[in-house]
Amino acid sequence: MIATAKKTPTTDMQVTSIRLETELKERLRLLSGNQGYQSLIRDILWEYVERNERSHCSRLALGDLRATIPATAQKEEVCELTGVAIAPHSPMLLGLTLAGKFVPVSIDSVASGAGIE
Repeated sequence: MIATAKKTPTTDMQVTSIRLETELKERLRLLSGNQGYQSLIRDILWEYVERNERSHCSRLALGDLRATIPATAQKEEVCELTGVAIAPHSPMLLGLTLAGKFVPVSIDSVASGAGIE
């Protein structure tokens, strides 16, 4: 699991009440181990927010890729060129960015020249 994106002392956090199913709370407690389930929930929420902020930000352009490698999505991914979802177990590409990072890319986006201005 990702470390909490924002290391804020709990004294600086706002108290929020959320209702969880008993089974969900227990499963989160088991998954969290020594971390504690509230920290795990914060990690999950930060990851979700950051992923969705990236999906609303400007996307990569095709010219931002150095190379692509054929791959298969193991879970739902979002194409970094178009923002379109890539279904689990679907063929996709891993795009190597100029910064040296691998990102998910749909095959259609490369074929259609997505992000070319």
